[in-house]
Order: sequence, then structure tokens, then C-alpha cells
Amino acid sequence: MSLSNAILRGVTGAFVLNSGLSKRGMPTEAAQGLQGFAATGVPAVNQMNPDTFGKFVAYSEIGIGATLLTPVVPRRIAGAALGVFSAGLLAMYFRNPEMTESDGIRPSQEGMSLAKDAFMAAIAGALVVDNS
Repeated sequence: MSLSNAILRGVTGAFVLNSGLSKRGMPTEAAQGLQGFAATGVPAVNQMNPDTFGKFVAYSEIGIGATLLTPVVPRRIAGAALGVFSAGLLAMYFRNPEMTESDGIRPSQEGMSLAKDAFMAAIAGALVVDNS
């Protein structure tokens, strides 16, 4: 693994893993709020039980973070996992009019927390296409 890949995977993996760990055991009300927001980007999540959805999100983030942090996982697989994850987050960003300015691209104040997920999409792309 190259140093640049280790940096991309290490920092991003630690961030995503921590996010997933913090969501374990989230209360039903918190899971419902997260689910409602997630449904703006991926409407099918509304069909899940809120507690099941909360566990799904937590353990998905833990799995993606661990995948990025595990050196024996090929960078393309780790990048693809991160790419799918960041695509879901960006879908919420672009499909929620409150997240963007009137042009539908630039983030509003409310959208800043999701707009940064474009960096994860870029990191995923770098991991998938790098030839080192």
C-alpha cells in the first residue's frame, strides 16, 4: 500500500468507523429522525423499522470504516465501499432542497454538513482508479 493510499484510507476510515460506533444503541426517536432524513435521498429506507434502520446505519459505517482501515483489503474494494456510502449521503444532499442554494449545487448553511461528503466521494474515486 502506498503512503498516499494509507493516508486516504486511515483518516477516512477512522472518521467513518467513529461515526458508526457512536450510532450503536441509538434511541428509537433518534433512529426515526435519521431515517426520515435518509429517506429524502433513498426513499426505500422508509420501509424499514426505525430500530433496524439505526442498526443498519451503525453497522454499515463500522464495516466501511473497518474495511478502509484493514490493509489486506484491496484499495479498489475499500474505495468502492466508500463510494457507495458517499453516494447515498450525496443523494440526500442533492434531493433535499433545503441543503442547497437556489442553483441546486452550492450548499446552504443547512447543507454544509452533507456537502463535505463530496470529499469522501473524491477519496473513493482516488482509491478505485489509482494504479500504484
